[in-house]
Amino acid sequence: MGKLLAVALVGIAAALVAERLLAFRSRLNASREVAPVSLPNCRLIKGIETGSEDIDILPNGLAFISSGLKYPGVMSFAPDKPGEIFLMDLNEDNPRAVELRISRGFDLASFNPHGISTYIDRDDTVYLFVVNHPHQKSTVELFKFVEDDNSLVHLKTIRHDLLTSVNDIVAMGPDSFYATNDHYFSEFLLMFLEMFLGLTWSNVIYYSPKEVKEVASGFYSANGINISPDRKYIYIADILDHNIHVMEKHANWSLTHVKTLQLDTLVDNLSIDPDTGDIWTGCHPNGMKLFHYDPENLPASEVLRIQSILSEQPVVTRVYADNGSVLQGSSVASTHQGKLLIGTVFHRALFCHL
Repeated sequence: MGKLLAVALVGIAAALVAERLLAFRSRLNASREVAPVSLPNCRLIKGIETGSEDIDILPNGLAFISSGLKYPGVMSFAPDKPGEIFLMDLNEDNPRAVELRISRGFDLASFNPHGISTYIDRDDTVYLFVVNHPHQKSTVELFKFVEDDNSLVHLKTIRHDLLTSVNDIVAMGPDSFYATNDHYFSEFLLMFLEMFLGLTWSNVIYYSPKEVKEVASGFYSANGINISPDRKYIYIADILDHNIHVMEKHANWSLTHVKTLQLDTLVDNLSIDPDTGDIWTGCHPNGMKLFHYDPENLPASEVLRIQSILSEQPVVTRVYADNGSVLQGSSVASTHQGKLLIGTVFHRALFCHL
């Protein structure tokens, strides 16, 4: 009887592991291959070699690019090199990436930038919020952009017990923002276990100097976040659930769910066209290739444009797709007046004329 019980327990455990493995592979789209979609007028951006994980473009055409992310379980071509912030002026005929100088006193050696967001104050001061992972922790760094000498002045470092595994951020004011925690845990093994078991413990936090609170929860892995041009809705990408959540923003900064748009790809960062309200997103067609890097089977890139997301029938267009031969692991796509920037987690960046 005891042996039968032991065999039964082993069988149940094996079945549970097998079920979790199949579910895990499904969330990573482990079997998906992407059909190429090319754009005719694209070039790789010189000087960006170790990632361009997030991009934010000001209304005047200045684009900020975060580079050099070191993320647990993901490839890095320069693991010992500090991260950087680049600037591109998309008003130029042949824009180039220029590294922004960061003011003294900031710990550049441990700079590990992830998601970014800009905020323009009433006096036209430009603030840049940067998710940072020094020593694999999570902080938000607040900078002031000084255009005259292409520099960032570090103003403060924001830490909080609710900002545990921050991925992306959208600024609401000069010192307030929404942020996504892509995992409940911050240690790599526990993060992996959280993903493997399919736990929906990821969330969104609202932060201000006066109030910090959870405003949305129940995600497999909340990733990109942004706001509609009318500032009424917050968009949240759940990368492991292959969807985008539309949330209504209220006066007290709380969020309520409006709808979910289901897709067939791992949605990373979200960028908003300020003129049309269209959502542009860099995606991972096959997450297994991203997390298990194989130079013989490269992680692909995919860019989607989503029009009229609030309507009953949003229009989803695959604007660009590549098998990794040109661009590996796309994480963001952002547009400005007919020009498109496509960034990646750890690879290059692409500049295109639409």
